[in-house]
Amino acid sequence: MSRIGKKPITVPDKVNVSFNEGLVEASGPLGKLQYKVPESITVSMENNTITFSRASEDRHIRALHGLSRALIANIIEGVSKGFEKTLIIEGVGFKAELRNGRLLMFLGFSHPILIIPPQGISFEVPSATNIKIKGIDKQLVGMIAAKIRQMRPPEPYKGKGVRYQGEYIRRKAGKTSAK
Repeated sequence: MSRIGKKPITVPDKVNVSFNEGLVEASGPLGKLQYKVPESITVSMENNTITFSRASEDRHIRALHGLSRALIANIIEGVSKGFEKTLIIEGVGFKAELRNGRLLMFLGFSHPILIIPPQGISFEVPSATNIKIKGIDKQLVGMIAAKIRQMRPPEPYKGKGVRYQGEYIRRKAGKTSAK
């Protein structure tokens, strides 16, 4: 059996979970999310604990078993606590600022880059070189963070660019002078 799929999910008190014809819907203090469970996966709830079972041992269905459990766990955590990614900007003259809820970044190009957050995502800029992306949907928060990082990925010589907090950038040696 799937190691992840057989782990039960404990639902916090402030989250309401409902099942409706293969659709799992969770609502909490931060918002409301839903997920369509595949037909081969059975979801049941007893005493604020959600368990999962599968119809057969096919490879594809075994993969869906763990995937469904992980996605529903992310939905429950998202509506109760939310998710956050932090990006760090390094480089001379590279900075970010918040204007009317939109992110304006200066990354060494001839023009500033304006990023309009999709619904459910908010930006915070605690300092000119830090960006916090917050939301209830883990996939959307990660996708927006990846798109921002992709604007100017860190380069291996000086480390200039946009990187995730805690990300290690492997440095290369620069040119050596000839004698």
